[in-house]
Amino acid sequence: MNAGGRTGPSEPTPQEERGPHRVYGNDAIEVDWEPRLCIHIRNCVRGLGQVFDPAARPWINVDAADPDAIAKTVLTCPTGALHFRRVDGGDQEEAPAETTVEPRPNGPLFVRGRLKVVDADGRLIREDTRLALCRCGASGNKPFCDGSHRRIGFTTPSEGPAR
Repeated sequence: MNAGGRTGPSEPTPQEERGPHRVYGNDAIEVDWEPRLCIHIRNCVRGLGQVFDPAARPWINVDAADPDAIAKTVLTCPTGALHFRRVDGGDQEEAPAETTVEPRPNGPLFVRGRLKVVDADGRLIREDTRLALCRCGASGNKPFCDGSHRRIGFTTPSEGPAR
């Protein structure tokens, strides 16, 4: 904010603050990848390695599988680093009806639902359907996880039986 309390032209939009992203597409589907949110869970690589190949350039090849398989695999990305847009009339991604928070052992909180993240001043940081939120405190991309929990050896207490 500038001295007058208004947002000035030099302040980045929430989209700009997210950093660079890449779109890989064909006439059926576009896959959007935001590296800043990727913590290398590798669901995409394990699920559809012919499309998501980190050793290849480009690393996403949307021509290597049908768009339904690609969409299904993208939805397994827990961080929101991958999203898709069907350009062939296929089903688009929808937010789950219920919001869920899944604490990962020794890792982030995986959150799914119709999500809005705001800063301390109430400004929108991100709207999404899938996010990984930091709970170790070491992320350089707060409130989002950047994988620092692995670097610092973050551990969670062992969970006892539900009460």
